Amino acid sequence: MTTTEGLLTTLPGSYYTDPGVFAAEQEKIFEPMWFCAIRADDLPAAGAFRTVRIGRESVILARGRDRVIRGFLNVCRHRGAQLCTDEEGSVGRAFRCTYHAWTYDLTGKLIAAPNLASMPDLDRSAHGLVSVTVREWLGYVWVCLADSPPSFADDVEGAVVERLGDLESIDAYDLPSLKVGRRIRYDVKANWKLIVENFMECYHCATIHPELVEVLPEFANGYAAQYYVGHGAEFGAGIEGFTVDGSPGLDRIPGVSQAQDRRYYAITVRPQVFINLVPDHVIFHRMVPLAADRTVVECDWLYLPGVVESGKDVSASVELFHRVNQQDFEACERTQPAMSSRVYARGGVLVPSEHHLAGFHDWVRTRID
Repeated sequence: MTTTEGLLTTLPGSYYTDPGVFAAEQEKIFEPMWFCAIRADDLPAAGAFRTVRIGRESVILARGRDRVIRGFLNVCRHRGAQLCTDEEGSVGRAFRCTYHAWTYDLTGKLIAAPNLASMPDLDRSAHGLVSVTVREWLGYVWVCLADSPPSFADDVEGAVVERLGDLESIDAYDLPSLKVGRRIRYDVKANWKLIVENFMECYHCATIHPELVEVLPEFANGYAAQYYVGHGAEFGAGIEGFTVDGSPGLDRIPGVSQAQDRRYYAITVRPQVFINLVPDHVIFHRMVPLAADRTVVECDWLYLPGVVESGKDVSASVELFHRVNQQDFEACERTQPAMSSRVYARGGVLVPSEHHLAGFHDWVRTRID
């Protein structure tokens, strides 16, 4: 909808506060879509696992003895006890329920239970853990809970193509080979959509991101790099690297082209991933919405293996986007309380440089209404 001043209206405030809306999003957005759960390197050896909240479900991701990563709903098939209560760990060769000792191997098959010999007709495969679809891409593990997952090429890879123009542009950064140099987990007291909207626009950049605008001067104009297909924001004159003080960065990723050098690219992969590409590292955000007013964001700074293994100081590059994250999340937390105000009952407005957010709002409505 357009106002008389040529401004577009946003979603109503209830979309950010109503538990019913949040429940619908969990069921119709996060569960049936591809969800980026963990970095594959988070599971270094057979038996290593991590649990992740996806929609209304707890999901176990574990590496098998064959090195394959599999996903299962975190529910014992006997009486429904949660198998893994820790966020991460190692189970060795099998998952054992602490309630009645039903035990499952790393492929999810039921392999042991008290008095199992007295139940010869029990189909161990049929009573194994319920598996979910898993796909590895960009060095991350993507999960879909739907019985018939949507096209990964269309929904996930397609988001990158829509932003960059092709997949070759992101392949140049060779994300699967990079290593986590720093990981920071943020617990944000705001709705996940406020975080997405914030990441997609730069109307706020000159106001709250002085360090970022110093490095990327064009952001002072209010147009985010995501506004234009294939465009990367250019480093400012005298800026040597994507660092908090403009100092030189670290070892450049070899595949980065001359056209990509000294540029920053931002990508949103709906519903919960942000990818930031610069010549010497990649910043990868994964969101986990836990409530209408609470979202956990896990952010990885990825560098060449030699940078991480040699112990080089990555603090200048980490600090730049860590400050950006803090500034953004503080703004989102300041916005969240007003979503329940009568002033915002019918929503706010989008200025021209934010008009692309209307597409995100339409997408949310289409998914849940």
